[in-house]
Amino acid sequence: MHIDVNVTRLWFDIDGPALVPDGSQLRQHPTVVLVHGGPGVYDHSYFKPDFARLTEHAQVIYLDLRGHGRSAWGDTAAWSLDTCADDIRAFCDTVGIDSPIVFGHSMGGPIVLLYGARHPEHARGLIVQSGFARWDHSRLLDNFRRVGGDQVAKIADRSYAGQDVPDQEWARVLAAFGPHLPDQCRHARTPKKPRAQHARHGSDPRPRHPRPAQPRQHPNPRVCRRARPRNAGRRRRRDIGALPPGIARLEIIAGAGHFAWLDAPDRFWTIITDFIHATNTPEPVPT
Repeated sequence: MHIDVNVTRLWFDIDGPALVPDGSQLRQHPTVVLVHGGPGVYDHSYFKPDFARLTEHAQVIYLDLRGHGRSAWGDTAAWSLDTCADDIRAFCDTVGIDSPIVFGHSMGGPIVLLYGARHPEHARGLIVQSGFARWDHSRLLDNFRRVGGDQVAKIADRSYAGQDVPDQEWARVLAAFGPHLPDQCRHARTPKKPRAQHARHGSDPRPRHPRPAQPRQHPNPRVCRRARPRNAGRRRRRDIGALPPGIARLEIIAGAGHFAWLDAPDRFWTIITDFIHATNTPEPVPT
């Protein structure tokens, strides 16, 4: 489905109901909005079908960011993480989603953090998985070099600088992301665009992350959980630690890479579903 918000057109899909029967009443399910990684050649599709299992606990929204997937491509030069963060708020307001749990994976991580900083108290909770708090090109290359060697780091450097990289070369970079990767069938579902300098238009959400919000009938309104990819380091932990005390929590999943739900599904889904229930105070809806 398409919807016009924030001077662009976004594509989204929905799994699961917003209201579920509870005796003689209907109960509001929490809503989880999934924000995918990138840049350029990714969209919501690699979350499917795995994240459909969350429909037992919440309504799941798959959202393609502007410039990705089936959303409007627009002008790459005008693309920014900040604009994508504002798109999340505008999208939720337009379709009537109140107090969502917003999940950001990879590049979706800083977008979700910026959304929380720019629109405090809008979300019920934030989850950042295998993401980063700020874009650091040299640090990224150091991590690829440590995991995959100099050649892999050089390929990654070309790709993240906006140069076209053949699929066979990018496969070497992708192999450094962890023991399990989305299969080729999932990758083929994504409308392809040239790799562009999306990430260079980013910003650092850490200095302007909001003070802890007052709980609105749920605990820990600002919680950040993150699985540890193979190319993460201590500085990533310091990024999360830079948030104000009491609003963030770091989860390390042993043996998991960038796509933690594929590497350690039992632990990953336990963390996510526990978080959904911890932030949710069910309220009956009169029939």
